[in-house]
Amino acid sequence: MKLFEALHWASSFLEEQGKEQKAAEILLCHRLQKTRTQLFISMQEQLSEEMVVAFKQDVETFAKGTPVQYITGEQEFYGRIFKVNQEVLIPRPETEELVLGILDRVKLYFPNRRLNVIDVGTGSGAIAITLALENHKLNVTATDIAPTSLSIASENAKRLGASVTFVEGDLLRPFINEERQADIIVSNPPYIPQVDFEGLDKNVKNFEPTRALVGGEDGLDFYRRFMNEIPLVLKEKGLIAFEVGVGQGDAVATLLQDTFPLAIVEVVLDINGKDRMVFARVE
Repeated sequence: MKLFEALHWASSFLEEQGKEQKAAEILLCHRLQKTRTQLFISMQEQLSEEMVVAFKQDVETFAKGTPVQYITGEQEFYGRIFKVNQEVLIPRPETEELVLGILDRVKLYFPNRRLNVIDVGTGSGAIAITLALENHKLNVTATDIAPTSLSIASENAKRLGASVTFVEGDLLRPFINEERQADIIVSNPPYIPQVDFEGLDKNVKNFEPTRALVGGEDGLDFYRRFMNEIPLVLKEKGLIAFEVGVGQGDAVATLLQDTFPLAIVEVVLDINGKDRMVFARVE
């Protein structure tokens, strides 16, 4: 089978299954270790029987619901390739906006300063690693309650050459116990309400880790816990940055304002016009 024939078969098969046809291209690029451009230049290339079998298995696995990122084992984030598996959430474009928001505010609020940053619930390490690589004055520590997630994050940091310290623990407890403080605390915590989780797309609900998705009955459980723990860790002057679910911006902003009455709190919309980030500048 030639490359173009394999791609045509996969696209037709996925269309019949009601699945995203572009996945065929991504899966074939991954199998052949080619870029998209290289793929289209090589359309007349003959594929080995072993390659055809493996590619068909990938396509069928995707058609059954497995996210393409868990098949290829990778996802791009902020222009870098991160390793992912079913122990970590697949990094989303919205979270890139959270990272950009932090980097912009660091320049504005803390110019030319070395800062200690804690990324809570790091998962694949996408936030922590990107911050460390984009601003070398950030001393980044990342935490997660799951050692399996920390293993993936550590591997990503090593492969991408990022200097990040990884700590296993529940939210900010490791820092509270050691009386350690930070200038910036960032988190993309589980924020999906339990009732909404039941209606999630099966590709998400059945494959991505539930512990990283569900935030209690109303989705705000982790933010409430943060309000008890952040005052014990954040320095007198610092920055808090949260990703939130759609419609949760005002509720999380209120929690922050009640906890830090003098803070400047802002709800920021994502590129799609949905409330997605909440920042608090504590003075």
